[in-house]
Amino acid sequence: MKGFHIRDKDLMFTFISRGILVISLISVIFPFLYVVLTSFAPREEIVTRGFFLIPHQWTINAYGYLMNSEQFVISFKNAVYITLVGTTVNMALTSLMAYGLSKSWLGGRRVLNFMVLFTMLFGGGIIPTYLVVKSLHLLNSYWALFLSGAIAPFHLIVLRSFFQNIPIELEESARIDGCGELRLFWQVILPLSLPAVATFTLFYAVQNWNAYFNAVMYLNDSDKWPLQVFLRQMMNEANGSMETMATTFQYSPAVKMAAIVLTALPLLVGYPFMQKYFNKGMLMGSVKG
Repeated sequence: MKGFHIRDKDLMFTFISRGILVISLISVIFPFLYVVLTSFAPREEIVTRGFFLIPHQWTINAYGYLMNSEQFVISFKNAVYITLVGTTVNMALTSLMAYGLSKSWLGGRRVLNFMVLFTMLFGGGIIPTYLVVKSLHLLNSYWALFLSGAIAPFHLIVLRSFFQNIPIELEESARIDGCGELRLFWQVILPLSLPAVATFTLFYAVQNWNAYFNAVMYLNDSDKWPLQVFLRQMMNEANGSMETMATTFQYSPAVKMAAIVLTALPLLVGYPFMQKYFNKGMLMGSVKG
């Protein structure tokens, strides 16, 4: 009887936990489906029909409008540039600093580790950071975005722990064979750390792709704005009356939905290819450290 009672509790726990997961999944999937399906609805149906999930008519006019929008195309290119260059800068600086701090023989290592931990707990603030960027003459430059958030302390600490778990014998063997530090780091350490490197590359890529606040604060030229700033401008302009939406395609909700879909599409496409590295990298970098 006692074993049966325990099994009933296990079954109830499994049922409740799966029910919570299903409800959570629906709460995430439903808004996503609404955005995707509404982006294919005609302007007139959205204005006259109100809320719906499945459109009566299907059209790609909203996507065609965005593809022909010079501002959207420029913003999309800016976002791609910021993501590629910014992620490269992030990973180069983070991995090099993490590799250096993983060496017990490094002079001043404890002080540097404390400084990294301190910046994770206490930030400099918006105004001091802005004044530093301004004094370096980086305003209205993409380098203001790249350098102001070049190294995330949490990413560096986890990556440092990952490097510390690589057997020291491999490094000693490489040095005996005449391998220098940079070559050792590039040809030995990084290939062995691929799961962790891929994980934080994904984190940095998402961070740079979604760059908004820093772009608004540091970039004055609208031609340099990334995609997230364009979305904000679109949402502000789209808060017109229903009559305006009915007569001007620019303010159609379908265009807003299509812009959201195209903004999220690169991350949705790229994430499945990184997922196998993502899980392994987080576990190996945090549990063993």
